[in-house]
Amino acid sequence: QVQLVESGGGLVQPGGSLRLSCTASTSRYAMGWGRQAPGRQRELVAAITPDGRTNYIDSVKGRFTISRDNARKTVHLQMNSLKPEDTAVYYCNAGGWSSPGPYWGQGTQVTVSS
Repeated sequence: QVQLVESGGGLVQPGGSLRLSCTASTSRYAMGWGRQAPGRQRELVAAITPDGRTNYIDSVKGRFTISRDNARKTVHLQMNSLKPEDTAVYYCNAGGWSSPGPYWGQGTQVTVSS
């Protein structure tokens, strides 16, 4: 089992920034971040391969940046220019963009509100 632990969520005003972190038990998989907003299905927001190739959904391009540190077995999601529609529980995932893996963290709440 791949163990994933997220941190960094919180309450932020529109236009603000948050940095999410995920510590994994292994660094050999592609990693990603998904989110689930109230009344919505979970969607994959960003993913990064072990060698650093990234993908994003259109709504976060230019605002979010996914990165990883394989030595520390961590993955981060830097979220800038946050919008209320970014409000969701964000989950770390061990898997690729086209095929998210079965392993997810417990989630961290991100709330963007004035």
